[in-house]
Amino acid sequence: MPPRTFWKGYLKLSLVTCPVALMPAVTEGGRLRFHTLNRATGNRVQRQYVDAETGKPVKDEDQARGYPRGENDHVILEDEELDEVALDSTRTIDIQEFVPSDKIGWIWFDRPHFLVPDDTVAEEAFSVIRDAMRSTGSVGIARLVMYRRERAVMLMPKGKGIVLWTLRYGDEVRDDADYFGDLRGVKPDGEALKLVSRLIETRMTDWDPKMVEDPVQDRLLELIESKKTGRKPARTSRSDEPRDSGKVVSIIDALKRSIASEKPAARKR
Repeated sequence: MPPRTFWKGYLKLSLVTCPVALMPAVTEGGRLRFHTLNRATGNRVQRQYVDAETGKPVKDEDQARGYPRGENDHVILEDEELDEVALDSTRTIDIQEFVPSDKIGWIWFDRPHFLVPDDTVAEEAFSVIRDAMRSTGSVGIARLVMYRRERAVMLMPKGKGIVLWTLRYGDEVRDDADYFGDLRGVKPDGEALKLVSRLIETRMTDWDPKMVEDPVQDRLLELIESKKTGRKPARTSRSDEPRDSGKVVSIIDALKRSIASEKPAARKR
């Protein structure tokens, strides 16, 4: 069953406008969630904000947002003041710019959402914008208030719909030069490169969503079920961590042994 729409508004490009609906493309609904309990009583534990100095609980109406400007000194911002600096319209995805689709690195992608026309009349205008982006190899950039913050978003055609990605803020993405800049850029040995390429080929296969399944969640479900029934849970074997033997190993020899140890099942595409 498709998830319920969590946002409705309009998609706008110049004078072309159509009503659209937005749904998260990912969900955490299937993940196990635990309650925090008082071990002595078995009752659930509640969380609440308390004054850091007095230790007394603070009511919701007395809580405010403040920006620190010094030791124990904050600028208090009221909700009305925050609303004034937000976008004029929180219900319109107004595409102002287009960028070649291969020019935005994956590191900027934050959360994916599915964007669809909200009625049959809107489908024509929606499909024109979608297919025009596809034919020009471009993605649209707009701004939208989501999750209580104004965000840059990217619209990417996909199948019959559009995927809308919220993009990370500029100060969230670190410069890779700070981490890769000091690397020497060593050119690998030609034979080693061929052997690694061969090893990759032996493990090449088609993408399967099962590759990203969560085995820990399955083991947790087994543990919970065993506690319900009173039986002992099955022991889980852990793979050994690689250990440093202290011996200098030739990378060529290691690669040759790796290829020789590959199982035939791993070689099928």
